[in-house]
Amino acid sequence: MLDEAREAPQAVARQLAQDRDRWRAFGERLRRHPPASLLTIARGSSDHAAHYAAYLVMARLGRLVASMPMSLVTLYQSQIRCDGLASLAFSQSGQSPDLIGPTQYFRRCGALTCAFVNEAGSPLAQAAEWLFPLHAGEERSVAATKSFIAQLVAGARLVASWQDDAALAAALEDLPHALQRAVDTDWSEAVATLREADRLFVVGRGLGLPVAMEAALKFKETCGIQAEAFSGAEIQHGPMRLVEAGYPLLVFAPRGPAQAGLLEVAQAMRARGARVLLAAPAGTPDANLLLQESAVPELDAVCAIQSFYPMVEALARTRGNDPDSPPHLKKVTRTS
Repeated sequence: MLDEAREAPQAVARQLAQDRDRWRAFGERLRRHPPASLLTIARGSSDHAAHYAAYLVMARLGRLVASMPMSLVTLYQSQIRCDGLASLAFSQSGQSPDLIGPTQYFRRCGALTCAFVNEAGSPLAQAAEWLFPLHAGEERSVAATKSFIAQLVAGARLVASWQDDAALAAALEDLPHALQRAVDTDWSEAVATLREADRLFVVGRGLGLPVAMEAALKFKETCGIQAEAFSGAEIQHGPMRLVEAGYPLLVFAPRGPAQAGLLEVAQAMRARGARVLLAAPAGTPDANLLLQESAVPELDAVCAIQSFYPMVEALARTRGNDPDSPPHLKKVTRTS
């Protein structure tokens, strides 16, 4: 897991160097015939990456994106209308029937279908009209790292291509350098703080919420910690009831419109006696985990999860767990 997490900057550089003509053609297709509706198809870590892509599309292009409950097609046989529909499937292995089936159905019914998948020869890759390989390389760790980061980049690349945005495209080209800085950032304070934790909240908002969701999943997978992810707004409702003295929280507060509110949440939780790990850019008051910045704020979340992965791997080992072989889990899950 650690080796693969450290390989992510190189994996991103490989992806950015590939398929330029296909990405350009896809952007032209989207501008020429914009979809009336969009949905994402994904599970687990891939679903978190899909959330990131969806948020970027909604924020920058003003088009609503829904997350597809795959059982509507695989179990309930619902006849989803496909007029003007675009489906975006995200997967590492491309093997799960509940991604393949809906993609085949949508393509058969005339929707625009796209797959962001690491295994270019997989059934999902073959099912979609537009294939964009992640080029992350073989990933043997059960806990996905570099393939997740590659999926985040693919989502940002989708938006840059659709908008024909030279600034975002240039920022993506610079991203491997920012990711390398993030790999080398010291998050050991989090290991010391969470060594004995059995539960925690992970907090984010906007483009940082998918990263919080991914971090919570990795705490469960590798460390056996009951971690829950919440938006900085939602945690102030029912979940706040659980926060008492000593309760641990990890708050992701990258640059952007959501940052001020997240800093307020961190301050309020500290006032209640919670143990708050605040991940924020240099110079942020009370931040105890450094977030590296990318060329544009929209990509800062990618740097955040890059710094998180080596930390959670070290935390798992400190707690006596093997992050490469979590109990009860396997690399490919074929749900239907």
